[in-house]
Amino acid sequence: MLEISESAVKNLKEYMSKNNITSSIRVLMQSSCSGTNLGLGLDDDKKSSDQVFEQDGVTFLVDKSLFTTTGAIKVDYVEPSGCGCGGSSGFSVSSENKLAAGSCSSGSCSSGSCGC
Repeated sequence: MLEISESAVKNLKEYMSKNNITSSIRVLMQSSCSGTNLGLGLDDDKKSSDQVFEQDGVTFLVDKSLFTTTGAIKVDYVEPSGCGCGGSSGFSVSSENKLAAGSCSSGSCSSGSCGC
């Protein structure tokens, strides 16, 4: 299951309109030193393994196998919280199931750039 908030759709549509983008939005899994997380990307290459979701004129693609790891996925748009951790607005993609945590003890993250 994919749940997309009204705020996320509104902000995606504004961004896509402003930048003349007509692509579908792919929900994807990313790995980095801070762990495994979900993200969004532009993708017009619909595969037979994709589940397609449409909301208010925006098409979302999710590989069906991704749901085995994540459970339900939620896409939201988050306003600044003022917590001092960047504080910028942006898209939040979360999953029902906890994803693998990372480690900042090796590689390029040993500089302390992970976390806030």
